[in-house]
Amino acid sequence: MASFQHNQNKVTPCLWFNNNADEAANYYCSLFNNSKIISKSNVMVEFELEGLRILGLNGGPQFPHTEAFSLIVECTDQHELDQLWHSLIADGGSEGRCGWCKDKFGLSWQLIPSGFYRMMSEGTHIQKQKVMDALMPMNKIVLEDLEKAFKSD
Repeated sequence: MASFQHNQNKVTPCLWFNNNADEAANYYCSLFNNSKIISKSNVMVEFELEGLRILGLNGGPQFPHTEAFSLIVECTDQHELDQLWHSLIADGGSEGRCGWCKDKFGLSWQLIPSGFYRMMSEGTHIQKQKVMDALMPMNKIVLEDLEKAFKSD
C-alpha cells in the first residue's frame, strides 16, 4: 500500500481517470521539468506538476473529463508553448480555440504565453481589444501575432 504524504496545500485537485491515472501522471510528469510522482496505489496516484500537487483517481469510465475543468499553463516563451502544445495534442489529443487543447486522456489545457498577461494588464482598452481580436481565431496562441496587434495603430 502506498503511503500518501501530508499535503501542505489546503486545496488539491483530484482528477478522475478511466483506470489509467498512473499512465496519465507519468505522462504529465514527463512534460514538465519540475514534476514528480509522490506516491501510488491501485486506486490513486499522487503527483506534482510545477509545484501543484494533484491526485489522480482510477475511477472508471463513469465521469469523463470535460472543458468545465482545465489546467492553465503560463508558458515563458513561444518555444515552450509550441513544445507543450504539440506534446499534448499528440497521440489522440486535439486542438481547441484560443489556446485550449485536450490531451490523449481528455483533460483540457489552456496554454498561455506570459506576454499575454502583460499586454492585458498594461494595455489601453483599444490595445486589449486588438489583442483579443487577434486571439479569437487562433487555435495555438502565437505571441508574435498578439504583440503585433498590441502595437498596431
